[in-house]
Amino acid sequence: MHLTQVRRVPGRTRSSLTEIPTAGALHGVGGTLAFKRDQLRFLDDGIRRHGDIFRFRPLGIPMVLVNHPDYIRHILVDNSEGYDKDAALFRIVRPVLRKGLIANADMELWRRQRRMMAPHFTPRTVAAFARNMTDETEQMLDRWERRPAPGGTGGTLDVTDEIGQLALRIVNRSLFSADVSASAQAFERAFAEANSILGAFFRFPFPPLDVPIPRHRRLRRAIDEMDTFVSGFIRKRLSEEVSADDATDLLTLLLTSVDEEDGKGMDLEQLHHEVLNICIGAYETTTNTLSWAFYLLARHPEAEAKLHAEVDEVLGGRVPAFEDLPKLAYTRMVAEETLRIYSPAYQFMRRAREEDAIDGYRMPAGSNVLINSYFLHRHPDFWDDPERFVPERFAPEEVAKRPKHAYIPFGSGHRICIGKHFALTELVLVLATVARTHRLVLPQGAPEVHPEALITLHPKGGVRLRPESRR
Repeated sequence: MHLTQVRRVPGRTRSSLTEIPTAGALHGVGGTLAFKRDQLRFLDDGIRRHGDIFRFRPLGIPMVLVNHPDYIRHILVDNSEGYDKDAALFRIVRPVLRKGLIANADMELWRRQRRMMAPHFTPRTVAAFARNMTDETEQMLDRWERRPAPGGTGGTLDVTDEIGQLALRIVNRSLFSADVSASAQAFERAFAEANSILGAFFRFPFPPLDVPIPRHRRLRRAIDEMDTFVSGFIRKRLSEEVSADDATDLLTLLLTSVDEEDGKGMDLEQLHHEVLNICIGAYETTTNTLSWAFYLLARHPEAEAKLHAEVDEVLGGRVPAFEDLPKLAYTRMVAEETLRIYSPAYQFMRRAREEDAIDGYRMPAGSNVLINSYFLHRHPDFWDDPERFVPERFAPEEVAKRPKHAYIPFGSGHRICIGKHFALTELVLVLATVARTHRLVLPQGAPEVHPEALITLHPKGGVRLRPESRR
């Protein structure tokens, strides 16, 4: 999908505010029909017609797309108190995520939870979990080597499924010090079901989720399965005697954390919500980003060759460690460029708490402001030939040339993703561990993989590649 040049509107004073351009009648009932049919195409068309800001009303819900770094900085940073998460998208996913950090609209509760959890997601803390990431990746590669001789699929692997199971093993070993191999696929299936149903509901939010049609009953079962997955580990840990001094995983750290202001910890319901949010966030980010990364590398042998050269030089044949991250600069660029093209968390929302002004436009109170990085990360004012996979875009000198908010795979401002350091560490270490001994090859004649716009951005049909040993 290619974007045309967008129109910039000069700033104006509040006394001369103009109305935000509106998707026309051609889009059907305020954009409802076109948005339901193809969300990405509808938004692309809106940007082509109206530029960096326009509004639409699917089923009467007031939405405004903003697609410029200055607008996004205003909403997420400069006037962040004027916008909250009581927005349509987060109301839709709240039956799954509930009061966890990702979708919580209660700012006081969010601040309390963030205070308790932030110390456990710093680079220093994440370093303790780096060995989990490389160990689990090595075990996955060993399983690939031991698999039966190639059959009718030409020796290909469903990389999306393989990485999904890897991601769950890593996050749950880090969270629970547990092996989840037996239950990983059940969690994957439950999340995929919820993601698909809620993605369709976001595009056409009718009938309400509490109406017990078959689709909504399937959603309820999927949520129950994910809850069961998490609660089993929590119950087991509660049956053990744990202390902060003995903490070897995130669950123990969270169980023993207290808020510096009130001296109290989390209740069990809140703990469950936060653990489920961590599981979903870490699983989905890693699964989709690495699936896309290996697909893009298979399609761009020149980038793959640079990755292999760096890994060979830095590691000299050994497994990577946390201390190697600063030297794996090109590997990090591969991860960053993949996140640019196919950010898993490609859309999020804020609600305007009161009327505001953005670049001379009147932002009505109650507007659901949609930020979609699929388009922001392809904005032709900031990304040359944006559909091309070019990891060198993330060399330090190139990053310095761009506005900070032209690239927001983890959001920005005070609600930036708490798991950013964990995710980037995991992406780089898994890429380097796989590249050390293997390459993933695109089978001849394989069809192109396209993004599927669910609540997250998923490779439609998954990514199938053939592993080949480099040894």
